Amino acid sequence: MAEDTSTYPKSRAEGGYDTSIVRPELRDRQVEPRGRALGRRQRKAVRKALRTLHSLEIMAVNIYKCQITGDATPLDTALTVAMANEMTHMQDFQTHLYEYGFTPDKLRARFWAAGYVIGFGSRVLGRDRVLKTGVWAERKAVDHYGRLLAGADWDDETRAVIEKDRADEYGHIVRWEWFLNRPRP
Repeated sequence: MAEDTSTYPKSRAEGGYDTSIVRPELRDRQVEPRGRALGRRQRKAVRKALRTLHSLEIMAVNIYKCQITGDATPLDTALTVAMANEMTHMQDFQTHLYEYGFTPDKLRARFWAAGYVIGFGSRVLGRDRVLKTGVWAERKAVDHYGRLLAGADWDDETRAVIEKDRADEYGHIVRWEWFLNRPRP
């Protein structure tokens, strides 16, 4: 029997950002040097924040990738959507790293591995563990976003991207809690 998704939470706007926009092709004029006038301490804070956000999004992509079973279920569809959203976040932060003149963390593979272990481990433990892992990971992400937003001197455009991506994470929490509160099909 198919799960009733009529009350499934649709994309929601958090903080005034429409989280349902599909990413258009990036154009040259959309990539620009940023933060060159920042002082040494400020640049260091921005670099640390962008590297952290990028690495954590790599982990999130792998968590969801490893939780997807390939079954034609509403949960698998939601996991695929979440994975794709996290991929756009990863792209956002990688692009901004280069705009600021930085490179990704050289040890980011450890986040890939952690995501694999967390995602596959939760999948092996079943549906509820997958959902609880999603809620846990996204709550941690929201917390990180908040601390990193406050801990660096962001230009308006970069701040808007970080706030929009953080809003997406809130949407994932709502989605996973919705599935947790629904009876199993």
